[in-house]
Amino acid sequence: MAKRIKKVQDFNLWYSILRYYVDFTLKLSYRNIRYVGLEKVPQDGAVIYAPNHTNALMDALVILAMDRKPKVFVARADIFKNPILARIFHFLKIMPIMRMRDGIDEVRKNNETIEKAVDVLRDKVPFCIFPEGQHQAKYSSLPLSKGIFRIAFQAQELMPDTPLYIVPVGMRYGSFFRFRSTVRVQIGDPINVGTFISQHSEMTPQEQMNVMREMLTERMRSSIFYIENDENYDATYEVCAAAVKTQVRKLYKSSPELRKCRLDAHFRANNITVQQLAQLREERSDEFNELMRLGSEAYEIRKSKRISINSVSIKYPVLSRVLKHLYLILTLPYCVLVSILTLPIKLLCGFLFTKLKDYAFRNSIRYLINLVLWPILMVIYSIIICVYIPYPWSLAAIALLLPAPIVAHETWRLIRLLISDVRLFMDNELRGKYHRIKEILFQK
Repeated sequence: MAKRIKKVQDFNLWYSILRYYVDFTLKLSYRNIRYVGLEKVPQDGAVIYAPNHTNALMDALVILAMDRKPKVFVARADIFKNPILARIFHFLKIMPIMRMRDGIDEVRKNNETIEKAVDVLRDKVPFCIFPEGQHQAKYSSLPLSKGIFRIAFQAQELMPDTPLYIVPVGMRYGSFFRFRSTVRVQIGDPINVGTFISQHSEMTPQEQMNVMREMLTERMRSSIFYIENDENYDATYEVCAAAVKTQVRKLYKSSPELRKCRLDAHFRANNITVQQLAQLREERSDEFNELMRLGSEAYEIRKSKRISINSVSIKYPVLSRVLKHLYLILTLPYCVLVSILTLPIKLLCGFLFTKLKDYAFRNSIRYLINLVLWPILMVIYSIIICVYIPYPWSLAAIALLLPAPIVAHETWRLIRLLISDVRLFMDNELRGKYHRIKEILFQK
């Protein structure tokens, strides 16, 4: 009797155990991960997740941690050429997919991937594909490729009695490159593929795909902080940063419930500013052009002075900021010690960063190094502690070391923020531009 070939979506005990560790360390990698709209995910059929793609590997991990269900992903096919890596990716429930940049002959090989994807959906295992086809570290979006629609249409044809949904997902990171940032995940309104096809039965399959692509694009963009990726992108982002604190205060008055979650308030405030700018562009182009000029100049000054966007856009309560820096002063000896002990992680990250051309991979590299290297370092440090420090003090010392990577990072983050705040306070020209932006935008 022939041995059954193990499918990518099949249950794997070791994978399930690893998931607990991966999900746990992912939550430690961000100060706040917020999922909004999980109730929109259909429970009566097969699901294809369609997230925006801005932060390399971290995007997939954030989607994976959405719930405890295993999920199958796709990744570019060239990374599967190494047999060992191919086996690792199969274990991690990742399948290869060809892209147009690989050539039309290679893209034709996607038929096998589509068949496997359909098989995954038949088994009611959620399938995730990034329809933009590549990542972009911007609060914007790229044109959607047709792969997700080919998979959806073929799957629905082979599963006529099973509801199939494409679920748009929008991820909004506080920073694409900083460790221990924030991420807000918005679930958009699902597209029922079978219902869509029946409602557009008079169209050809190609026409149906084009209409669905427009629909999915709109729903994905409504789930993210979306800025059009044109010559005004940087200026628009700077205007949003300058205006967000004022917008948030106005939102708190009309929607007091937003006080419970700053991520939701900032998400809504930024999108309000983008809408206001679009309206100004149509109705009062002179004011819009002046805002773009001020935003562009502010962006250049802020970057040249190395001032964090958080100093501009986030209003920290004075008491909170004082307490954080008081904590930093009181725990400085401990912070210095853990910074030294986590130096191998920092040095290895720094070395690998010099080899990266794409900054978007920085958080992914940092996460993987912490995932693997810190447990190894903890074993080494624990052995040394047990040799030189008597029980039970050794246990206390080991417990104090466990959160070292987070404490070390938070220490440097607070120091960077303090320096950035001082730089902004000392820069009258930059603060003047932000003040003028708010005057125009809010007609003060």
